[in-house]
This record gives sequence, C-alpha cells and structure tokens, in this order.
Amino acid sequence: MNSVAEAVPAAEALQPFLHDASVTLYAPSFAISHADGQFDGGADGFYHGDSRALARLTVEADGVGIAPVRGALEGADRASFRGVLRGLGESTPDPAVTLWRRRRVTPGCLEETLELANAGRQHVRVTLIVTAATDLALMERVKQGDARPAVAATATDAGLDWAKESFSVRLTSSPEPAAVDAASGRFTYDVELAPGTEWTAVLRCVAAHEDGDQFPAPPAESVPWRTPVLRSADRRFDQWLGQSAADLDRLRLSDPVAPGEAPDGAGRGALTAPGRPADQFLAAGAPWFLTLFGRDSLWAARMLLPLGTGLAAGTLRTLARRQGLRNDPETEEQPGKILHEVRRAAQSFHDSFALPPSYYGTVDATPLWITLLHDSWRWGLAPEEVEELLPHAEAALGWMHDQSAADGDGFLKYIDGTGRGLANQGWKDSGDAIRHRDGRLATSPIALCEVQAYAYEAARGGAALLRAFGRPGADRWEEWAERLSDRFRDRFWVEDERGAYPAVALDRDGRPVDSVTSGFGHLLGTGLLNHEESGLLAARIGAPDLDSGHGLRTLSSDSVGYNPFGYHIGSIWPHDTAIAVHGLVRAGFPDAAAPLAAGLLTASAGFDARLPELFAGHGAATDPVPSPYPASCRPQAWAAASSVLVLQSALGLSADVPGGTVTVAPTFTEAYRPLKAEGFDVAGGRLDITVDADGTAHIEAPAGLEVRREHGGPR
Repeated sequence: MNSVAEAVPAAEALQPFLHDASVTLYAPSFAISHADGQFDGGADGFYHGDSRALARLTVEADGVGIAPVRGALEGADRASFRGVLRGLGESTPDPAVTLWRRRRVTPGCLEETLELANAGRQHVRVTLIVTAATDLALMERVKQGDARPAVAATATDAGLDWAKESFSVRLTSSPEPAAVDAASGRFTYDVELAPGTEWTAVLRCVAAHEDGDQFPAPPAESVPWRTPVLRSADRRFDQWLGQSAADLDRLRLSDPVAPGEAPDGAGRGALTAPGRPADQFLAAGAPWFLTLFGRDSLWAARMLLPLGTGLAAGTLRTLARRQGLRNDPETEEQPGKILHEVRRAAQSFHDSFALPPSYYGTVDATPLWITLLHDSWRWGLAPEEVEELLPHAEAALGWMHDQSAADGDGFLKYIDGTGRGLANQGWKDSGDAIRHRDGRLATSPIALCEVQAYAYEAARGGAALLRAFGRPGADRWEEWAERLSDRFRDRFWVEDERGAYPAVALDRDGRPVDSVTSGFGHLLGTGLLNHEESGLLAARIGAPDLDSGHGLRTLSSDSVGYNPFGYHIGSIWPHDTAIAVHGLVRAGFPDAAAPLAAGLLTASAGFDARLPELFAGHGAATDPVPSPYPASCRPQAWAAASSVLVLQSALGLSADVPGGTVTVAPTFTEAYRPLKAEGFDVAGGRLDITVDADGTAHIEAPAGLEVRREHGGPR
C-alpha cells in the first residue's frame, strides 16, 4: 500500500493520527470520530468513495458541559457514545440527564440518533446544538494533513446541502430543528424533559458521486464465505475471530464491470457466466485504502479460503479484467501484470509522488494472483471457473518469465520507472524499507527475497494447473522453478555470527542487502527452501530480535535504523506474523509457530479484538500491551483475515479437493483446547472441527471427501 514515508515529506503538513479514533465502516463509506463521538479536526469525518462528506459533526448543550462516559463499537458499522450533562437536573451526586449518541453507517449514509434522557426528579430545559461543516476534501489531501477551506452550506427545506464538482452531501434531521443556520452549519433544538422522559432526534447525512460508486457495496446478504464461529478455551481468540468476521463483511466491495467486459473496453478475457452476480473483493482498509489493492485483496482472499472460494473467485476475476495488456511507462502497466491499486482519480501528494488512477507499480501481485488461483482450485473452486481464468494465468506466468529474463540473472525485480511512483514495490513499500544491516538504503533495481518465493510457488502452482487442465507448459515451469531455487540458494544466502540466512534483497549491483527481517516468514512453506534451510529460519524467527512477544518485527532490533515506530523498519504487521505462523506449520515447525500466534492474541486484546494494519514493535519485554502505530488503518483486510489463517494453522487444515481429501493435523492447539471451530467450507460443503481437551479431533466433513488426520508436520 502507499506508505506513510513515501507520501509525507518532512517539510509538509503531518498525516493525522488515528490510534484513539472510533471507526465505523460499511464500504465504500466510513466514519471517523473522537472516542466521545465528536467529529472535529484531523481525519475526523464521514467519508464516501474517497471523499469527505462531513468534516465536523459536534453535539453541544448550551451552557451545560457534556462529560463523555463511554464509547464502544457494535460490530463494524455501528457505535454508541454516552455522556452526562453535568449539573443539569441533579438533586444528588448522581447524574440525571444523559445523552446517548448512536451511530450507524450504511453505503452512502451516516445516521446519528441523539437521545436525551432525564432520570432525575426535576423538570429540565436545554438547548441542544448540532454543528456540521465540511471541506469535501479528497482522501489524499486528508492523508497529507492538508487543511482545505470549508465549503459553504446551503439551507433547504430538508436541511443543509453541500456540493463540489460531482460530489454532493445532504444533512437532514427528524424532527426538524427549531432553527437552521446555514452560515454556521447549526441545527438548534429546544428540549424540555419532564422527570422520567426522553427526547430523540435522528440526523441523516447522505453523500453521493454524480457518476455513482466506483466500486459499490454488494448486497448485505451476499457474503461470499461462511461466517466462522469459534468457541475455545482462550476467549481472546474467539473475540478476535468474531470482530474480524464483522469487519471483513463490511470491507466488501463489488466490481461494477459486467462479466465479459473490461473497465476500459479493451476486452481482457471473457469471464462470462449467465446470471453470475457481481464479483466481490475486499477493500484494503479504512481510512486510507478503501479500494481495490492487488496485493492486499489477494492475500486477504487467500487467508479466507478455508471459509469458501467465492471471495477468491471474485477477487481473481476483478483483477483479471484489469490485467495489463500493453507497456505504459506512466502507469507501469505491462502485458500480463496484475495492478497495484485503483482510485477514482489521480492522486497527487507532492512533486515527486503522484499516482495515476490505475497504477501497476507492484512486483508481487502477479505471482500472488497465480498462487491464489491454484489454491482456490485446491479448496474446491469449480473447474469451469478455474478454466476460464487459465489464459490470465498464462499471461501472468509470461510476465514473470519476461521480467526475470530482463537482466539475465533470473530474478524478479522492480524499479520505479516514472520517478513519481513507489520507490519500493513489494509489500514493504515505504521509501526506507529495504536497507542493509548498517542502515544504508538499497539501490534499485531490487530483487526481494519473498518475491522470489512467491514466484517459485506461482510457477509450481501454475504448472499443476496447466497439467490438470491439459494445457502445455507444465514441465517448463517446473524446471523454471527449480532453476530459480538454485539461483536463490547461490545468491541470496549470507552469514553472520549466528549462522546463515537469506538477505532481504539483492541490490542494483547484485549485492545482498543483508538486514535480518520478517521476510523469512514469507519464504517458509513455499517450497523454495529445503528442510534444513527452513529450520535455520525457524530458529531466527523465534529469536527475541524478531519475535517481540506481540508478533514479528519487520526489522531486527539489532539492525542499524531499527525503529519500533518505523512503518516497515521495526513495527509489527499482523498479516506478516500470520504468514510466518502458517509458513512454519507448512514447513514442519509448529512449535516455532505457537509463540507467534500467542503474541498476536495478546496484541488483539490490547486493541479490543480489532487488530490494526500495524502497531509498534517495542515488544512484551517492556510493554505488556503494544503501542499503536498512530496513523494505522483499522480495520484492515489482511489484519482481520489473519485470524482465520492463524486458526487454520493451529488446526493444520488443508484441502486437496481435486484429489478428494481434506487434512486436519492439529499442531499448537494446547492453549486453546477444548475448541470448536464451525463454518469452514470445502468445495461448497460445511466443515466443522472439534478438538477435545486431550487433543482428540472430531471432524464433520462434506460428503465425498476423505478426511486425513495427521500429526503436524511438513505439507
């Protein structure tokens, strides 16, 4: 995703902090407020489709202070806030008059219900004032901390209206206020409350783009996965999974492009099916990335495969329609390449950082797309749906071949050819993310270690698909993968006083970038490493310089430049740790995976079960609860989906529907037993797993699948 370090030069305004904000979400809309419910400054506001509809929405009582008491989320799209009107109607030290503010977000609409209640013995009068304002700012301007002038409101019979270019906003109230002042944006209510009575008003803010939503919300009932339910001995795990499921539901977006069409009419493949509903995918996260991101959407869909293949199929098709067809230096589009992100309009952050509406500056989305197709097939995606995507898989494989052959060394690399795009184009995409152990930044073109692992896994998976569907090229891609493995072993491995390990990257001159990073976890279980090499990395991951006790640090704390608040140089990303957990289990090291999973559970409790995009890497030795990364997205798709991947890893769950089997091999479930996990989905059938306190597993699997029960080990 677009990194903070790329987008915020030190001389310009600062990105707003979000760590103490309340975020309610129903993509493509969301609301950000203070913990007391007020919208008033910074990134606060109600947003729709990358535009801010309201920048201020405050509630005050004339002459009476409102003391906040409690604010809490209710799922993903609702929140409520209680406050006390101090001194009003009080005849004892007990509060008498309270304000209950209830928030609900739906696509294009914010609803705020204000309820005043008098529990005292006195008759009270109070003037309630609601103040609204907006700048109708684009998201990149808010992200930059770039204050925009307020847009003047127009008073109508219905309330207040704002408009700018093709974006319009209306705020209404029921009942009607006693007075409406467009100049100040005020609704005024004169409220009288007898003892034991209540007064209620409902505010509705509706926002819309004239040309509609770029990626609309799908129907509420059309969730493309089974919703999981976990009951375990560790309530933190249950709560993390439950909150994650609620957030993921509200991060869903749909592709408005009709099957068989392409966004620009270029015709990127048929992808037709009569009666097929609009394809769905997950937006990356709120507030900064509530749109289609290739890498994020692919990883999140892959993590959710144990709940069904519907999301993966929608994600694959949505990206396939936008797969590169030509060489375009401005967007970095290339034939066969999967894009990085899509926005409604170009984003301009500053002179040296600006992105086009469709931007292809990513090196890893293309191999990840191939692997998601392969894994979806294994989890039971219908053969006809797999087959219609195979031409896109062949184009993606062709892109991998061409890119790896470009410099003659056989590695996938990236370089920002525009001078205005992302300097780093792997998942650690901030400008200072890829550095040597002594702190020097790597020079481009850069070949990342994890991207070679993705490419290896994609080549092997692509070969399996080609062979299974009778298409040519399988042998060639298996041979390509083995040559890549040999080259990786020869060029990437370095050594320090603790032994051998893979460098995070090779730089422009082919020299290893020798820092120790969480990238180790992305290599495990892909097949790129042998068992001995995997064992070396399992030991490295478990050492305290990487394992913070709350998850994996992105950069070893022993490295020059380590910063626990660094976006990719010391912070902890839940998805990164979950990928390592899964990789360790797949590689046969479940004992090394268990502490990482436990660290994520500890962290989840510190964030009320809604793990953010990233958090600080100080670690459990000094901080029992992790500190937030102040500008982090929350909720965020792959952070939420990580809960499912950790559960899958603990259960040792894998599927081979073409081979007719599903495997359950409980690995590190001791801390969570007894547990019952309901709502997995294999080939469209329900799978439930119970593990007793003594470790005995009971599996209810779909008919026609053989259940294999194993002890945790390499798979």
